[in-house]
Amino acid sequence: MRNLKAELSYKNRLHLLITLVFVIMPFLFILIFSKLAHLTSGQLFKDLSVSFLRILIAYIIAAILAWLLAAAFYKGKRAIVALPVFDVLQSFPTFAILPLATYFWGASNFTIIFFLILTIIWPILFSIISSLKLIKKDWEEAVEISRIKGFSYIKLFVWPASIPGLITGSIVGLGEGWEALVATEIIVDIQSGLGSFFQSVSTNLSLTAFGIFGLLLIIFVINKLLWLPLLEKSHRKMEE
Repeated sequence: MRNLKAELSYKNRLHLLITLVFVIMPFLFILIFSKLAHLTSGQLFKDLSVSFLRILIAYIIAAILAWLLAAAFYKGKRAIVALPVFDVLQSFPTFAILPLATYFWGASNFTIIFFLILTIIWPILFSIISSLKLIKKDWEEAVEISRIKGFSYIKLFVWPASIPGLITGSIVGLGEGWEALVATEIIVDIQSGLGSFFQSVSTNLSLTAFGIFGLLLIIFVINKLLWLPLLEKSHRKMEE
């Protein structure tokens, strides 16, 4: 019994240590990178924070809209009409809208966030719809027998069933969002954020490569510490 407790304690400590290493890695990389590149770490953290805030706001808005649309149109006659429309909108090249958005709103945070919403929303929307369409028939029958309707139906049935799709779509959507974020900041030519940083070092191949590696490292850490545990937890709950 003591050996089992010791083994479990060791595993927990190891897991804690690995988690701390993952948390520290991006910050450590930024500090080392700023020294090697002769840049101020404060400016790098500022650019990263500004970009992170933009993508966070865009993600929250996109996730809410995607969930509402998926919950409203995932089945029935509404789905027959709405899903082909969503599919066409998803296939439309998003970057074609960027010049128009820039014309109306200029090089602003609103332009970047608006464009990011259009990029992030579709993977989340279709992932949630797929998740809702995979609902087991016996669950639907149980809901019909229980006569759950209105807000209770959404809270007790639709929301739990949509979580795996929401998380999976978030992983894919944010992956595309980070890529679109840097490109949009460069195209719009806004003087803050990671796009501004990459534009300033574009003539230096080594700095650009290290910068891309650092961004990939940050995305990897976020996925490893946040999204993958949430995805695993949501699948366990669905199996229960």
